[in-house]
Formats: sequence, structure tokens, C-alpha cells
Amino acid sequence: MEAPDARERAGLLRSASVRLQDARQTGLSLESRFDLTYNAAHAAALSALRSHGYRSENRYLVFQCLEHTLGFTPQQWLLLNQAHTKRNLAEYEGDLDVTVGFVTELIEQVASLIAAAQALETAP
Repeated sequence: MEAPDARERAGLLRSASVRLQDARQTGLSLESRFDLTYNAAHAAALSALRSHGYRSENRYLVFQCLEHTLGFTPQQWLLLNQAHTKRNLAEYEGDLDVTVGFVTELIEQVASLIAAAQALETAP
């Protein structure tokens, strides 16, 4: 465990916000929008984990810890975990299977995640 670094968290949240904003650009390919959204989710979830003084070498753990870092319900973080699985299939096997509906739902969920992570930063 280590002390949270406000500068690091601010950078992660800034990255998450910019990526999510870009992911909303419907002129981009669905694959790019998914990738941007997934990386925004990871940055925001990592900032929440870091706010509690923890790091993780495993990308999926930052999503599974959301129940503890932000009080997310399993229904909230399981979508992000599903996105992680899809990301791995794309990265390591070249198989990306996402729909417009999935990416749209993921974008909405990540917007909530970013807002919750930002609220953690401003909490006393």
C-alpha cells in the first residue's frame, strides 16, 4: 500500500475523459470507439484503485475491485469485465466481436465510472 498521488490520479482521469469524448465520435470505426472506451474505463478504474493506495499489475483486477473502490454493484462492473475479455480476444487472437449496442452501453457505463472516480477525488 502506498499514499495516493493526486497528480497521477488527475492524469488518469484526464486521459479517461479525453478518450471517452473521442469514443463518442460516431465517425470513427466501431473498433476504435470500443478501444477508446475500454481504455477510458481502465484509466478511471485505475484512478479509483490508486485513490485507495493500491496498484495492480493485472488489468482485469481494477474492474473487479470497483465494488470496493467505488461501491459499484456486480451489474455495473461485470460489463467492464466483459469489455476486458473482448479486448483480450481482440489483442491476442485478433477477434473483436462488439456491436453498436454494446459500445453504446459501455460508453454510458464508463461515463458513470468517470463521474464516480472524479467524485472520489473531491471527497474530503
